[in-house]
Amino acid sequence: MRVVLAEDLFLLRDGLVRMLEAYDFEIAAAVESGPELTRALAEQKPDVAVVDVRLPPSFSDEGLQCALAARRASPGLPVLVLSQHVEQLYARELLADGTGGVGYLLKDRVFDAEQFVDAVRRVAAGGTAMDPQVISQLLSRRSRDEPMGGLTPRERDVMELMAQGRSNAAIADRLVVTERAVAKHTSNIFAKLGLPPSDDDNRRVMAVLAYLDRGEHGQSPGKHSRIR
Repeated sequence: MRVVLAEDLFLLRDGLVRMLEAYDFEIAAAVESGPELTRALAEQKPDVAVVDVRLPPSFSDEGLQCALAARRASPGLPVLVLSQHVEQLYARELLADGTGGVGYLLKDRVFDAEQFVDAVRRVAAGGTAMDPQVISQLLSRRSRDEPMGGLTPRERDVMELMAQGRSNAAIADRLVVTERAVAKHTSNIFAKLGLPPSDDDNRRVMAVLAYLDRGEHGQSPGKHSRIR
């Protein structure tokens, strides 16, 4: 599996290269700036891109914007972005086209090699990988402003895992319950939040983020606009 990696910190970039190669990934390119990333994605056509959100020369969200531009040029290009902090705007923009093959992890997550590699593989396969801490913080912020639609503690647990892109089977395994129980919880969650039910992992992630977005802007699900 061929990877284009973009990270401006040399030690972290070198460490990620070594880690991915240890798990049999081929590093097609390892770059440190936005312009280099744009060229590498266009020339290498990788199976997945692992991209730091903030890259030179702007050090704003240049890495994310380069990756999004590449996805527009090559629809479905799998992209896993890394960020130092939880930024809901980045998560929403990354997931805006709803096609999957995307992930958003905090940089601390890369120190757990198996979890990081699992996320890269899931994104490369067209799935969604959302950092548990990102989802937990977003849901916590939402619940401070308004009760979570009357969700029970177990439904909240299910919602957090669902927003990470986990299937019902994976959620059941994580919570040590039956898949039937998970299906019941997800049905209740969608009903309480007024969201359309879906068995598609990526659509379920989008539904959760749409709900979070509605809480910030007073809009109904699906009405949020593209960031920047």
